[in-house]
Amino acid sequence: MFMAILCSAGAWVFHSADDAPGRENIRGRAHGAAGGNGEGCRVRFAGVSVLVLGLARSGASVARLLHGLGARVTVSDARPEEELGEQVGVLRRLGVRTEFGGHPAELLDGVRLVVKNPGIPYDRPIIQAALAREIPVVTEVEVAGAVARAPIMGITGSNGKTTTTSLVAEMFRLAGMPALAVGNIGTPLSDSALSAGEDTWLVTELSSFQLQGTVDFHPRIAALLNIYPAHLDYHGTMDDYMAAKMKIFANQTAQDVAVVNADQPGAWQAADLRAQVWRVSLKGAVERGVYVDGPALVQRGGQDDSGKPIAALDDIALPGRHNLENAAMASALALAAGVAPGAVAEALATFRGVEHRTEYVRTVDGVRFFNDSKATNPTAAIQALTSFGDPLVVILGGLERGDDLGTLAAALAGRVRAVVAIGESAPRMEAAARAAGVAQVARAATLEEAVTLARAAAQSGDVVLLSPAAASWDMFSSYEERGRIFKQAVHML
Repeated sequence: MFMAILCSAGAWVFHSADDAPGRENIRGRAHGAAGGNGEGCRVRFAGVSVLVLGLARSGASVARLLHGLGARVTVSDARPEEELGEQVGVLRRLGVRTEFGGHPAELLDGVRLVVKNPGIPYDRPIIQAALAREIPVVTEVEVAGAVARAPIMGITGSNGKTTTTSLVAEMFRLAGMPALAVGNIGTPLSDSALSAGEDTWLVTELSSFQLQGTVDFHPRIAALLNIYPAHLDYHGTMDDYMAAKMKIFANQTAQDVAVVNADQPGAWQAADLRAQVWRVSLKGAVERGVYVDGPALVQRGGQDDSGKPIAALDDIALPGRHNLENAAMASALALAAGVAPGAVAEALATFRGVEHRTEYVRTVDGVRFFNDSKATNPTAAIQALTSFGDPLVVILGGLERGDDLGTLAAALAGRVRAVVAIGESAPRMEAAARAAGVAQVARAATLEEAVTLARAAAQSGDVVLLSPAAASWDMFSSYEERGRIFKQAVHML
């Protein structure tokens, strides 16, 4: 039996139970500022037995990465094989062992590292058994970050991650600087860990699920956009959720940059920030960072800097106060990485958002339809609701997580003409709508039916908004699938 541990210095060390205490038989080097290199990592993982739990997008990606580095990889998924598609055949042709329909404990025999899908809870028996055997359990971004040569920019927060990540990548593009938007945005970090060179920034969207499974993950620039109650069904407590988010800063040094929200000091002040701190504020000036000053977004480089305008607020294409926060955060991140201010301003003026985040679909008989499927918690839905001045018909509901809907009800009041509820949380969404005094409240069995009911309730000049305030997993495989089905239904009207 082997035992694997992670070094506090950043290198992974594997010890055989037969070795003398402290003797290393497989070791990779700790990384400097530029990251690791492929050859060092090939030595590190050659012959090491790794179990990958969950064959989702990131699981398949990290399995391929580890196999290419010489590891003996087993992939296990609780779902039956017929539900997993062609990626099973791809992995088998590479020589990756596969196990489906469950996670039997004997899979851990000889294993020295477990890489779990971020969504698998830590209370699952296979995870508890691994921890009991002192086998490290990490997520895909930990492995990818350990082998990447490219500098990593990490972006996390309860809301706005995808928009901010995409906007930063656009700022890099307009500046002619190579960058890839990866991570929770849809392309696993593992896909680019070895191919991206030292001159390419990996702009990485990171969820709390991914960050909780990190140990030595080290972004050169890291941002915490905001913190609101979310994913408490997974984390259990707000303290656990916040602790997971704070891990984005855990391995930064004085040579790195931490970007924080000065308007939410309670979200990050307890963190041990060793990096240079840039603050972002919509409420007032900051010593170093980006802030709103009257009609402009301004950058300030330090106490002796009076501030330089980045862009006029009227020139920022993304609508809504929440998107102003995203724009300010993205500006700080890009400027910290050396993006020219002119490219930042151009991106702010031309970038109009991402799919599934307040995305315009079409207008039917004077009624505009918007897809905000990415709003998977009440705070995100409230941000979308308050971005519109027109009367709204809103489609709400999804996975029941027990979120407090009081603030959502307050946002519906006086703003929403009708609510159509779907999914597991439909009964509580209906109750919130009635508490807000919404005159028309209906329930639909499918999203297609919800679109039909919403269209019937809307009047010319209204907006029909899919902003569920809930995750999609009760009815769909992802918020992306939910958004695509919504758009298809709208185009069928």
